[in-house]
Amino acid sequence: MGRNKEERDSQYADAGVSPASTGPILPARSRANTLWDNSGMTITIKDAQGIEGMRLAGRLTAEVLDYLTPYVLPGVTTNALDKLVHDYIVDVQQGIPAPLNYKGGGNTPYPKSVCTSINHQVCHGIPNDKPLKKGDIVNIDVTVIKDGWHGDSSRMYLVGETSIAARRLCSVTFEAMWKGIMLVRPGIHLGDIGFAIQQFTEGHGFSVVREFCGHGIGRGFHEEPQVLHYGRPGTLDVLQAGMVFTIEPMINAGRREIKDGPEKDGWTIVTKDHSLSAQWEHTVLVTPTGYEVLTVSAGTPPPPAFVPRAAAA
Repeated sequence: MGRNKEERDSQYADAGVSPASTGPILPARSRANTLWDNSGMTITIKDAQGIEGMRLAGRLTAEVLDYLTPYVLPGVTTNALDKLVHDYIVDVQQGIPAPLNYKGGGNTPYPKSVCTSINHQVCHGIPNDKPLKKGDIVNIDVTVIKDGWHGDSSRMYLVGETSIAARRLCSVTFEAMWKGIMLVRPGIHLGDIGFAIQQFTEGHGFSVVREFCGHGIGRGFHEEPQVLHYGRPGTLDVLQAGMVFTIEPMINAGRREIKDGPEKDGWTIVTKDHSLSAQWEHTVLVTPTGYEVLTVSAGTPPPPAFVPRAAAA
């Protein structure tokens, strides 16, 4: 579940994230500035016990997405998917769905247990009674709390037969996420990750949403650091073993600009030009020699062919 990035705009400006390199740093939006408020936090390094807790929460999160897969069909409502998520997490996994009644720094509690963002919805779509249609693409974003630890992941689902353009967007977004993940290791900068994702995405003719980003995660749903999906190499925080954060690029088929959805529900974000948007998300641990993806299960899509097997293990 993505986080807005305005709290630290001044740091990004100092790092050289400028109109000349990545597009303008946007001014704080009236609502997005408060959705995920982790101001005042510092980066937490997980110890062995914390890492085990995060592994369990991550696996359970991925298993929820596995469980949902056969149900994402034309005619199914996102409210029905929400109930499946809630009941599976609570009754089967003995966990807590983190989004339910989550407020962050905002004023409107999130009313459901999962985010379902369809077609031109960028993120934080609220489930409802409208049935999915053949040709839709939907991002399903799940966060499980288990024993106080959070796992956070999302996948794109194709509803029946979709257009070639929609499939290409989902595929490139998945690969863009992995372009960032495969760089993770101690000593690199967060700006290196953002730069790799941006370069890959824009090289395919798509655009990277700027207002929302990945985030640290652990005992808190949204912790430091913020993980931008654009940037300059050698800038922002240096990675250390024991850091855990999400990489979750939101990629638009058209322009990168976004706006509040017509629902005016305080959460749903859509593309300004009504173009399709896609997102994939994993929770990632920085290990002493590289990375470990924590949100992995039997049904997790394998990494792209360009990711070295040893690195993705």
